[in-house]
Amino acid sequence: MRIVLEKRGEQSNAMAIASPFIALALTVIAGGIIFALRGFNPFSALYVYFVEPLTAWWSIEALIVKATPLVLIGVGLAVCYLANVWNIGAEGQLTAGAILGGMIPVLFPTFQSPLTLLLMLVFGALGGMAWGYIPAVLKNRFSANEILTSLMLVYVAQLLLDWLVRGPWRDPQGFNFPKSITFEGWQLLPNITGSIHLGALFAVLAGLGLAFIMGRTLKGFEIRVAGSAPRAGRFAGFSREKMVVFCFLLSGGLAGLAGCIEIASVVGQLQPQISPGYGFAAIIVAFLGRLNPIGVIFAGLLLALSYIGGEAAQITLGISDKIAKVFQGILLFFILACDTLILYRIRFEASARSSNLQPAE
Repeated sequence: MRIVLEKRGEQSNAMAIASPFIALALTVIAGGIIFALRGFNPFSALYVYFVEPLTAWWSIEALIVKATPLVLIGVGLAVCYLANVWNIGAEGQLTAGAILGGMIPVLFPTFQSPLTLLLMLVFGALGGMAWGYIPAVLKNRFSANEILTSLMLVYVAQLLLDWLVRGPWRDPQGFNFPKSITFEGWQLLPNITGSIHLGALFAVLAGLGLAFIMGRTLKGFEIRVAGSAPRAGRFAGFSREKMVVFCFLLSGGLAGLAGCIEIASVVGQLQPQISPGYGFAAIIVAFLGRLNPIGVIFAGLLLALSYIGGEAAQITLGISDKIAKVFQGILLFFILACDTLILYRIRFEASARSSNLQPAE
């Protein structure tokens, strides 16, 4: 007996819409089982993880702040994946954007004007675009797998940042800690209200702008065709090579912008670790949002809740905040599993060996 995945002739639109909600429900059930195995009341633990962070305004502000980089990166990755271009290295592009954006206050600490912040954001986006351009060129020039090249470049960027903050960019007044000088004044993003900074507005505008591009422009049509019917796209004159470059520049630029926003708001300086894995978590955000820029905004808020809930569980239940990564991994598994069952049906069939062993009539 073997299990065979048989492609469905027609996909269910209703199931495609329901798939993220089913995956979320299964994740909650699996999380309750994990908490129960750890000796906690699953209902109380799930309340601490998913509901308690939403009961205070300060935690809602923290939720929006954490959702900002997830949405910025997620909308770029959603466009990539719609075009069947697999950028897995957004974490490295985020780091490259932070390095290039943070270069201005590090090298010119007395440069204080609105132009300072503008240049930081522009340089941050350019840094992410430059880092994303590398796997695009390798893909087009040498047919290198963009999944591997973009992923390996993550560690190159992180090691480069680590070397900079321990070496030439280390704060001379920082008591030998691996960090740059602390940013201040126009080197930081202004807050809209409370702890919610201007980056949150950029994230929403990025989602709305890409939603318009995907739904109302020729470029959006080209992206959809490139992903769903690449052969038809070639007949229409759409260049696959240009599409790869465009998608990597777009997603890399948004990831780099997210990295610059992080160091100009939450972190406030360059240090060895500026992201708890937003670039990887944004992959889940893109798929949970059904590769739709508007859906990604809501999915980003949900994934941000996993980070806030992990911190709440650490404080209240005394468990590691790494539980957030467990929930994110489970959620991604169920999303992919549900999507697989939308595209394929499971069929059981007897193996060739077992059929040969059956007695002849």
